[in-house]
Amino acid sequence: MLKLEARPQPSKLLSMTSPLIALAITVVIGVLLFVFLGKDPVRGLQVFFVEPVKSLYALSELSIKATPLVLIALGLAVCFRSNVWNIGAEGQFILGALGGGWMAMQAGEPWVAPLGGGIVVLILVAGVLGGMLWAGIVALLRDRFNANEILVSLMLVYVATLLLSYLVYGPWKDPKGYNFPQTITFLADTKIPRLTSGLRANIGSLIALAAVAGFWVFLFRSYRGFQLQVGGLAPAAARYAGFSSRVALWTALLLSGGMAGLAGALEAAGPLGQLTPYVPAGYGFAAIIVAFVGRLHPVGIIFSGVLMSMFYIGGELAQSRLGLPKSLTGVFQGLLLFTLLACDTLIHYRVRWKGAAVKPASKPVAVKAQEA
Repeated sequence: MLKLEARPQPSKLLSMTSPLIALAITVVIGVLLFVFLGKDPVRGLQVFFVEPVKSLYALSELSIKATPLVLIALGLAVCFRSNVWNIGAEGQFILGALGGGWMAMQAGEPWVAPLGGGIVVLILVAGVLGGMLWAGIVALLRDRFNANEILVSLMLVYVATLLLSYLVYGPWKDPKGYNFPQTITFLADTKIPRLTSGLRANIGSLIALAAVAGFWVFLFRSYRGFQLQVGGLAPAAARYAGFSSRVALWTALLLSGGMAGLAGALEAAGPLGQLTPYVPAGYGFAAIIVAFVGRLHPVGIIFSGVLMSMFYIGGELAQSRLGLPKSLTGVFQGLLLFTLLACDTLIHYRVRWKGAAVKPASKPVAVKAQEA
């Protein structure tokens, strides 16, 4: 039978290059998948890896997809390094969109009107607070009742989705929207400023890059970041050093929720411009893959976020140009994660063939009697 045996010293080179190996394997499987579906594999790869980067407009759309993925993955990287498993970033993303959307809908009120374009700052702050509130529920239940944060954060995603549906179908529905489940279209002053006219890329991309730099400093150049990582790698050593596990739990979850909420606010007041039931786009779940493919490192998350956004755009193009289902995006995302996990497993373990032990045959009764 096959048995996994731990390697004495995993290869550092392979550990660094395993995301590239996983991507190469994913591409090979993707080619076979295109052939199986009766499509030209060269055209299929072009749709996924060339079309999203071949023009300024394409790069602009790529940044729109990559920004929320990078922001959410940065927060998740802090959680995972702290051994806190926040799987519900999608719900925190929705609450961020709700918080930012509510603030955007106040643009016509007298107390907001004097701010002009400055309301964008309030929208982003409201989004951050919304995400932190939703993550704070997870932290409270884990801290107070030792509830499993994986289950709690995941279940809160469905609560957030239902809350969004309730609001856009009910109290927040646009009275002039012909009964469609949507809020009013946000005023121009509330829209996230674009980087240039004619393209949809906005300052969210710059915010994401600034967040990458900030999280790199936090994780690798600050005492608090050191505390969080020690707590995740060696909880006993962290307790011996006097590091508080409660502080680490709350810090990790609030940071993660705040980043997901920021991404939600940027999405609501940016490309969407209003709230609808289709705000959840799966960014919170895809960002888990982004974080791990990026090796939980802020710089690596940039590249993995761009790659994952290429999968999103490629899936949409494959639907319109090749007649393939949009779910192909999820297939590529799953393949990338699966192959990465397989590569990491083989880096840390070697496969051994262990034959079944053969028991010696028992002596016949007559032989035993003669020996006696």
